[in-house]
Amino acid sequence: MKGWNRFLYLTAGLVALSAILYAFHFFLFRDTHHIFIYLVGDVAFVPIEVLLVTVIIHRLLTYREKRTLLTKLNMVIGAFFGEVGTELLNIFAAHDADFDRVRPQVLVNQNWASRDFLGLQAARKMAAYDYTVEFDAASLDQLRDFLLARREFLLRLLENPALLEHESFTDMLWAVTHLTEELAHRASLHDLPAADYAHLAGDVTRAYARLLAEWLRYMEHLQRTYPYLFSLALRTNPFDPQAEVSLT
Repeated sequence: MKGWNRFLYLTAGLVALSAILYAFHFFLFRDTHHIFIYLVGDVAFVPIEVLLVTVIIHRLLTYREKRTLLTKLNMVIGAFFGEVGTELLNIFAAHDADFDRVRPQVLVNQNWASRDFLGLQAARKMAAYDYTVEFDAASLDQLRDFLLARREFLLRLLENPALLEHESFTDMLWAVTHLTEELAHRASLHDLPAADYAHLAGDVTRAYARLLAEWLRYMEHLQRTYPYLFSLALRTNPFDPQAEVSLT
């Protein structure tokens, strides 16, 4: 309410000041003709001024800020895949009995175009893929140890306000964090009830599907923007059994 009152006072003050200045002009020159010429001219220019300032210039500035923010955000995404994402995908794929059937869809190479990533082929086929990952108790222990070792890193990422601009990555991060919490809150992962295993399997599937989709987006971004980083990503592709970091 106080802010609204201040706005009303400011509006009334500016209008009153304008009226005083016009009155002073009339007092000096006694010429209403020119007063109305300039008044109408100024009012007529207001829509063009609004177009220039609030539409064109504002959009240009917003676009520039968004590009800068996305650049910083992709640095955060790169840190995530370097620290957690790539190895986590490797773990998920190793426990996916049917993954060899769709492996060709994620064997990214230098010749892939945008349509091969999310535009058409890979994203659609992987979205329709039935993610079935099977973990036994020992494997769940290893997965828990891996995620808990990186728990603080994941929480720091969630504190980054830039992530609000990337909803799909944030959703994926929440899915991975939720899986971490589910595993951490169980004293033992051995001899769990069948319903518990089914619940954990659903959490794993959610994290796996969203993580893979974000990995494809990230690989497309690297190919388009940072070829040298894309080269390293190809040589560390978690889905390529022939991938080697060393150049041959």
